[in-house]
Amino acid sequence: MVAFTALNMAREQAVCVRPDDQQWQTAPQAPVRRWPLEREAPESGQVTSLVEYLPGARFPAHLHPSGEEILVLSGVFSDDSGDYPAGSYLRSPAGSRHAPYSAAGCLLFVKLNQFAATDLQTLRLLPEQLCWQATSPVQRQSLLHAHAQEQTLLLECDSGVRLDLPSQASGELLVLHGSLSEQDGSGAAQPLAQYSWLRDPALGQRIFCASEPSLVLLKLGALRF
Repeated sequence: MVAFTALNMAREQAVCVRPDDQQWQTAPQAPVRRWPLEREAPESGQVTSLVEYLPGARFPAHLHPSGEEILVLSGVFSDDSGDYPAGSYLRSPAGSRHAPYSAAGCLLFVKLNQFAATDLQTLRLLPEQLCWQATSPVQRQSLLHAHAQEQTLLLECDSGVRLDLPSQASGELLVLHGSLSEQDGSGAAQPLAQYSWLRDPALGQRIFCASEPSLVLLKLGALRF
């Protein structure tokens, strides 16, 4: 048996995972594939991953001891509370229980066991329930959730626009649509294509520009060290 090694759990270090950097893995519980981005333990602990439910995939009812956060990227995700199409955002706090499934299949961004102990809010946001605010003529954002210093938001911008990030922000970024480029010390563009994921305790000090009209998920001030 191959010994398990924690994946990208040194959160004081910056890490970037692009679509070509990882292989899909088959989950043991159901017809589900997952693409781990960070993982503390084999089947427990803190986890961030892309998860693909194949058509008809279904999990038995189970408990989330420290919460689950989901953004539906494509398809329709379902559980006891309803059906959630692409663009839906769900938060299930510590102690919550559900039996998830997908009749047609779906792709999810999932974070497990990373809630603050005092964050007990349950959220079920459909795309049409999101509130968008223009921050400039070429950029708008939708705040999905906030707790203490943590913020989770969607940021949409036109091609060529520099992402507006607080300079002191720590956190992570997932490219949902489009692509970003980053200026490094040499001035070379470092592309971040769709589903590229980046985590950095100094995220706000990096310079990202949209290479085309783009949509990004940002989680600021939420790193769990």
